[in-house]
Amino acid sequence: MFLDPLPLTTENEIGAGRVALAFEYDGHGYHGWQIQKSGVRSVEGELTQAISKVADHPVDLVCAGRTDAGVHASFQVVHFDTPAVRNLRSWVMGINTALPYSIAVHWAGMGQGDFHARFSAIYRRYRYVIYNNPVRPGILRGQVSWTFRPLDADKMHEAAQALVGEHDFTSFRAAGCQSRTPQRYVEFVEVTRKGDYVVIDIQANAFLHHMVRNIAGGLMAVGSGERPTSWIREILQARNRKLAGVTAPPFGLYLVDVGYPEEFGVPAALCGPGFLRPWFSEADNRPRPMRKIHRKHRPES
Repeated sequence: MFLDPLPLTTENEIGAGRVALAFEYDGHGYHGWQIQKSGVRSVEGELTQAISKVADHPVDLVCAGRTDAGVHASFQVVHFDTPAVRNLRSWVMGINTALPYSIAVHWAGMGQGDFHARFSAIYRRYRYVIYNNPVRPGILRGQVSWTFRPLDADKMHEAAQALVGEHDFTSFRAAGCQSRTPQRYVEFVEVTRKGDYVVIDIQANAFLHHMVRNIAGGLMAVGSGERPTSWIREILQARNRKLAGVTAPPFGLYLVDVGYPEEFGVPAALCGPGFLRPWFSEADNRPRPMRKIHRKHRPES
């Protein structure tokens, strides 16, 4: 969803060059973003087929950041190159007609200048949603993480502040992460409680493989009282993944914003997921531009 809703006009021409799309998806039921072996469902595979039908030729997609199996996105961005020309309504409605209901495109536009969905992005923002109740969820199964152990969101927030700034995040990267550097710049981490839900809101220039889920696992250990608030700083400084906590489940993780310089014309996101928006202020759901822009640490995954 967008901060300012855009009309699906038929009065413009988009194509004959680089086209950008903004869309959302429910990752439950997919084996992540990336196309894999035949017969395995992926978000990229479904979207590629749908766009190819509308463009009337095979397309290759580049996304802002690949997500794991079970991870969702309320705002994701891709680009592709095409000789085809369509209007905004034709791209959006045509692609959505060919997509499963778990994926929905909201916008299409020309990739201005040297726009690149991944390398032009200057920040990414995720929200991790935890249902904190003695009884597991039924209706939101696959949409939220769950723990029956009571969590102290204030202690989690306090511990998370050790992550703000530029650090070596080796302790929070997956063993198979292929990034050339573990250095990342975290703009902010906020942990809040809304009734039975605890939400971790984090923004950085880029993220390592499993970085948010590993951070969430560590913060949940602090929130349950298993570890002290100082533990997050200690394992960050140790630069040793074996000393950190477990990787949190994927189901509660949402990519909610990808930020680009204004000259590229990508509309601003209204941060989701949708069921969370009423719990936060308008300012909390708006994009938060990075105070310090880091272009040198480009995401590898």
